[in-house]
Amino acid sequence: MFDLIMANFAMHVSLTPAEAAYVQSVLQHKVVKKNTVLLSAGEICRAIYFVNKGCLRIFNVDREGDEHNMSFCPENWWSVDISSFFGQSPAFYSIGALEDTEVFYLSHAAIEKLFIELPKFERFFRILTQNGFNLYQRRITSNLSKTAEERYLQFQKQYPKLEQRIAQKQIASYLGITPVFLSMLRRNKQTTNR
Repeated sequence: MFDLIMANFAMHVSLTPAEAAYVQSVLQHKVVKKNTVLLSAGEICRAIYFVNKGCLRIFNVDREGDEHNMSFCPENWWSVDISSFFGQSPAFYSIGALEDTEVFYLSHAAIEKLFIELPKFERFFRILTQNGFNLYQRRITSNLSKTAEERYLQFQKQYPKLEQRIAQKQIASYLGITPVFLSMLRRNKQTTNR
């Protein structure tokens, strides 16, 4: 049950068997149905989620009610409104399930206690935050400087096989284009590949 998340932790920190057992004891687990919203903008983000199975998305809704996907969080990804979580302030982003999704999560209190009990987790979450910040910087630059086709190709590289799992409108929202234009990009790509 804990294999994927423990492997994720092992990417940046080494845990003794006792430390691993402690971490597993503070992790909470739940299954979230497709289209469930775990966090709504304006609420305080009270948990950081690890996707064990399924897919979450981080998104914002503008004044006109249009949704803008900032990132997808399939298996082995973390999901959080980082400013809201660590500042315990109202969230700018919402987090929702695109599929039936199984998550492990840590509350704000649990993670703060984990930082004290096992200081190596400060290192883990610092690296996770650095990587996330790097990802967002690249995403902003991509949206400003790349064509829709280049953004689509980058999406396919960053999220292999996710395209077959989630709705076209979700991908279009992430790319900043309409679903109709995404269909056209796909057709052009298929024609080019023949």
